[in-house]
Amino acid sequence: MIERDGVAGVSHRVVSQEAGLPSSATTYYFSSLGDLLTAALTSVMEEDSRRMRRLSSGGDRRRDLAVLLSEVVKEPGRLLAEYELFLLAARRPHLREATDGWLAAVRAFAHRYTDDPVRARVVAGAIDGLLLHSLLTEHKPSADEFEGFLKDLLPDPE
Repeated sequence: MIERDGVAGVSHRVVSQEAGLPSSATTYYFSSLGDLLTAALTSVMEEDSRRMRRLSSGGDRRRDLAVLLSEVVKEPGRLLAEYELFLLAARRPHLREATDGWLAAVRAFAHRYTDDPVRARVVAGAIDGLLLHSLLTEHKPSADEFEGFLKDLLPDPE
């Protein structure tokens, strides 16, 4: 639903209809719309964080991350929903635990290539920036392009 209608389109009634449940079902599990959105944000960010953490082990994984990023931008609906939820977390600090997990996972990936905490933060910002830019243009970076970005941001250790 968030992919299609954005956060503003989420209501207990609409979620119940989408799930094929009675209108009271979502209010039984989620006392407020905020609780429902928190659950959605947490679920999405935990899944993305797990995928990123899997890439943080063994060998040079920049190509693997590049392939994953290129796949993400090909079907932008989920990505758009994730950034809508990111913005919701920016307005509601209690939601930031989930987004913090994503940022920590990206920085952990970067720390495989650098000990510099500033570079790790730059990498996390660059990845999110590249993904956001892909939502704003018709051009979707290929795995080769993402790999080039990552190799520029995270050069081979000397």
